[in-house]
Amino acid sequence: LARGIQRTAVRQAHGKYEPNFHDKYGNLVLLGGATVFTAVWGYVFTKAGIEWGLSPVGRVTPKEWRE
Repeated sequence: LARGIQRTAVRQAHGKYEPNFHDKYGNLVLLGGATVFTAVWGYVFTKAGIEWGLSPVGRVTPKEWRE
């Protein structure tokens, strides 16, 4: 087992390094995901009618009870 691992390590050290998918497209995928995330949540927050403010004091009023 140890010889096999040793051989693999030597082979990888001497062989040419081929970039994998993450090396080629990792940053692009990350950027795309961040863009979609920002766009979707930006849309949700603008359409949800959220009023931005830290304190609800004076703005929250009880509704009339309906029977």
